[in-house]
Amino acid sequence: MPYREVAETVGNRMIDILEELGRITGLAGAALRDIIRGKINAKLTLDQMVKIGVDSLPLALITAAFIGMVFAVQIASEFVRFGAGKFVGGVMSIAMARELGPAVTGIVVAARVAASITAEIGTMKVSEQVDALESLGASPIRYLVIPRLIATTLMLPLLTVLTIITGFFGGYLVAVTVSKINGVQYMETAQSLASLWDVYGGLIKTAVFGVIIAIISCYKGLTTRGGAKGVGESTTSSVVITLISLFIVNYFLSIIFFK
Repeated sequence: MPYREVAETVGNRMIDILEELGRITGLAGAALRDIIRGKINAKLTLDQMVKIGVDSLPLALITAAFIGMVFAVQIASEFVRFGAGKFVGGVMSIAMARELGPAVTGIVVAARVAASITAEIGTMKVSEQVDALESLGASPIRYLVIPRLIATTLMLPLLTVLTIITGFFGGYLVAVTVSKINGVQYMETAQSLASLWDVYGGLIKTAVFGVIIAIISCYKGLTTRGGAKGVGESTTSSVVITLISLFIVNYFLSIIFFK
C-alpha cells in the first residue's frame, strides 16, 4: 500500500538521521576528549581563528549595522505613534543582545565558514590526504577538527560583541535622524531595560553555535565521497544542516536563558 511505503520511507529516513546524529556526537566527543588531554596545535588554531574570526568581521559588521537600522525603522515608527518613542533604545538593546546579534553572527559565520571548512576537508578526503595523515600516525581529529572547533567557539562570541554594538548604534543613528527620537532617552532606556545577563546569554548562545558549525562542517568534510561532485554535495548539505540546527538550538537556548 502507498501509505505503508511512505511510512517505511519516513521511518528509514528518521533512522538515517539518528545514526548520523550519533556519528556527529561521537566526533564531538572525540574532539572534546583530545582537547581535555591537551592535544592542541596552537599554530593551526591561531590560523583558523584568523580565517574564521578576523576574515568574517567585515561581513558580520555590515550585516549587523543594516539589521539594526531596519529593526529601528520598523519599531520606532510604531513606538512613536503610541507615544512610547523613548523605549526604542531599550527594545533595541535587548533585541540585539539576546537575538539579533547572536543570530546575525551565527548565520553569517555558518554561511561563510561551514562551506569553507567542508570544502577544504572534503577535498582533502577525496584526494586521500586524510588517509595519508592517518597512515603517518597523525590524527585527523587533532589536525583538522580541533583547531576549527576551538576557533569557532572562541571567535563567535567575540564577533557577537562587535555585532551587538554595531547593530545597536546603527539603530541609534536611524532612530535619532529618521524618527527624531531623543538620543539621550534612547541611551537611558537602553541602560535601564537591558541587563548584563542579556549580553552573557547571547554570548553563550554563540559559543554553542560555534561548536555546532565546526562539528557539522568537519563531519561533512570527513565523510565526503565521490570526487568533486561529492565535495559540492557535502558543502551544500553542511550549510543547510548547520543553519537549520542553529535555528532549532537558538529556540531552545532562548527558552532556557530568557523565558
